[in-house]
Amino acid sequence: MTTHRIRVGIDVGGTFTDAVAVDATTLDLLGQVKVPTSHHHEDGVAHGIVQALDRLLEQTGRAAEDVAFLAHGTTQATNALLEGDVATVGLIGIGAGPGGALTRRLSSLGRLELTPGKRLPLSYAHVADPDDPDEVRRAVDAVTRDGAQVLVASEPFSVDRPEGEQAVLETARPHGLPMTAAHEITSLYGLAKRTRTAVVNAAILPRMLATADLVDASITKAGVSAPLMVMRCDGGVMSLDEMRRRPLLTVLSGPAAGVAGALMQERISEGLFLETGGTSTDISVVRRGKVAVRHATILGKASYLSALDVRTVGVGGGSMVRIGGGKVIGAGPRSAHIAGLPYACFATLDELRDARITTVRPMEGDPDDYAVIDAAGGRYAITMTCAANALGRVPEGDFARCDQDVARAALAPLAAVLSTDVATAAAQLLDKGAEQVRAVTDAMIRDYRLDKDTTVLVGGGGGAASVTPHLASVTGQEGRIAQHSEVISPIGVALALVREQIERIIPGAGQEQILAVRAEAEAAVVAQGAAADGVEVEVTVDPQTSTVRAVATGATELRTQDRAHRADENERLHAAAASLKADPSAVSVLARTPAHTVYGTEIRRRFRTARHPVRVVDADGVVRLHALDALVETTTVGSAPETLARLVADATSYGDGGVRAPALRLLLGSRIADLSGVLDPQPLLALARSELGTRSADESVVAVVEVRT
Repeated sequence: MTTHRIRVGIDVGGTFTDAVAVDATTLDLLGQVKVPTSHHHEDGVAHGIVQALDRLLEQTGRAAEDVAFLAHGTTQATNALLEGDVATVGLIGIGAGPGGALTRRLSSLGRLELTPGKRLPLSYAHVADPDDPDEVRRAVDAVTRDGAQVLVASEPFSVDRPEGEQAVLETARPHGLPMTAAHEITSLYGLAKRTRTAVVNAAILPRMLATADLVDASITKAGVSAPLMVMRCDGGVMSLDEMRRRPLLTVLSGPAAGVAGALMQERISEGLFLETGGTSTDISVVRRGKVAVRHATILGKASYLSALDVRTVGVGGGSMVRIGGGKVIGAGPRSAHIAGLPYACFATLDELRDARITTVRPMEGDPDDYAVIDAAGGRYAITMTCAANALGRVPEGDFARCDQDVARAALAPLAAVLSTDVATAAAQLLDKGAEQVRAVTDAMIRDYRLDKDTTVLVGGGGGAASVTPHLASVTGQEGRIAQHSEVISPIGVALALVREQIERIIPGAGQEQILAVRAEAEAAVVAQGAAADGVEVEVTVDPQTSTVRAVATGATELRTQDRAHRADENERLHAAAASLKADPSAVSVLARTPAHTVYGTEIRRRFRTARHPVRVVDADGVVRLHALDALVETTTVGSAPETLARLVADATSYGDGGVRAPALRLLLGSRIADLSGVLDPQPLLALARSELGTRSADESVVAVVEVRT
C-alpha cells in the first residue's frame, strides 16, 4: 500500500495549540492533537509547535521526512496589538516644502491607542534631503535615543519614487535595527494610511522576527525539510521570509484559518461560514468559491491590510440565558467561561438534583438577569449548548455532545419558570441567540449579493452545533456542521494555498500594465514555493479608484487527488438541479471538461426575455460556479482568441457608465479562470490569452459569458 506524504497544519491559540495531519493526496484527516500553548517557555510558542508536531507524527506513524507541507497560524500579532505589547517605532519622515509639511503631520501616529490609556510608542524625526547621510544619521540617532527598536521611512508618493525611502534605510543600516519602508508594505496612494499601516507592521516586527527564528530553527532541528509557511489574514499562507517582512499579514488570521478549512474541505462555492466558540461567532463569506476580503480596520483606523471580512457576534456555545417577565429575553453576551461556571448539560443527573433557578450578575456592571441553576452539585450555567443538546441538535461524536437526558434535566427548571415545556424553553433560548446571528448573516447576504436560495450555512468550531443548525431551521436555508468542526482551523492551515495580492493605482491602465501586475502576483507566489504550473491569478480593475488588483494562489505541490468517491452523472445532475431550483428533466448539459460539467435551464418570463441560469459542477458533485444568466460556448485553445473576441464584442454593453465588458470565466483543464473583474474588453481579452498560455491548440476551452446589467 502506498503511504502518501502529509500536510501538517498547526493553529496556535491563546490557550491551546491544535495540530492536524492531512493526507497530501486524498486530503483526508489522518490525526489531530492538542497541547497547551507554550507562552512562558524559553522558546515561546515554538516549543508548543514542535511538541504538537512530535505527537502528531507519533500518532500517525509518520516521520519528519514524510511532511510535504507545514504551516502554522498564530494569534501572536493580534494579541500583541490587543495587549499593547509592541516595540517603539522610530518614524523617519522625508520631504521638503509642501511634501515635508505632510510628513511632519505623521508624528500624530503616536496618538494611536493600543489599549485604554496606552498609546503606540513612536518617536518621529524629519529628513529634508534623504541623500544627505549626515542628516539621516542625525535623525536615526534622535529616534534611537528615544528608545526606537525598529525604523520606518516614509515619503509622499514613494510608491512611484521609492528612492528616498531606500536611501534613508541604506544609511540607517549600520544601526542594526529592523527596518521597513512604507512603499514595501503597500503600493497604494494615501500617505497617512500607507504610513499608518507600515508603522503598525513595524511595531510588531521585532517580536515576530524572534518568534519566526525560533520556530524555523525548531522545525529544522526536528528534521522537517518542507518549507515552513505561515497563515495570512486573507485565507492563504505565505513563506516565513515574507512573514518576516510583513508580519502584519498574520493579524486576524485566526478566523481566516477556519474559513480556509471550510472552503477547501467542505468545498463551499456560495455560502456563509460560522465559526462558533464558547463566547462568540465569527461569520465570513464565500462567494463564487472565494473568501470575501476587504481592507481591515486596525487600532480603530482604516488600513491597507487586506483581511478576511469577518463579523463577530457575541453569541457562542457558552452564551448564558437571560430571563425577565416570565420569558427568555436574551442569550449572552456573557458566557459560562467568563462567569467561571460549568455548563449545566455536562453535569450528571445526580449533580442536578434539587435544581432551582436564580438570577445573577456575572460581572460587575452586568444586568442581574442571567439565569443559573443552584443544585446539589453546585452552581451551573444554562447555555446555548445545553439547549441544542436538549433538542437533539448536536450530532453523535460532536465536541459539544452530551447525554440528552441530562440536557433536558438542565433545562427543566428554566421551563418551569417560563411555564412551558423543556423543548419550548430550549427553542426560545436558541431563538434569541440565532436572532442576533441572523441579523449579521442577512446583512452579509445583502452586502455580497448572494443568492439566498443557494447560500449554504456551514458551522465550524467547538460550539458549531449551538448556532448553525437552529439558524438554518429558522431561515429555511441549507445548513450543516463541517466535518471535524472542532479542528477546522488547523485543517484550514494545512489545506491553505500560497497567496499573494498585488495592488497598484494606475489611472487609465492599459493591457500591458494590467498584465504586468498579473505577472508580478504570479511571480510572488512562485517565489514563495507555489508550483508554477498550478498558479491561478484573479485580476480586478476598479475604474472608479483606478486600482488594479491581482490575487495569485497556488499549492506548493501539484495536487493529484485520488478521492475514493467521485459523483456520477446522476448525482451531478441532481446537484445542479437543486441549485437551479429546477426539475432535473428541465436541466441540460451545456458543456464538459475533464474536471467540470456545465448545466443550464431556461426561465421564461412574461413580456420579458428568457433567462438562462447556469451551474458548473465539479467531479465531486459540488457546484463551483453560479451564473444567473449566461451564454456557454465550447471552443479550442487554438480557436479561442477569435471566438472570445466575438463573444465579448457581442456581450459588451455601452451606456452613461462607460463600456462594460461581460463577466467572463474560462474552464481550462481542472481550473476555472475567473476574469470577471475586468470591465474593459481589450485588457479582458489580453488576460484571456495569457490564461491560454502554452496549452495545446486542440485542448477544449469552455467560455461562460454573463452580460452585466
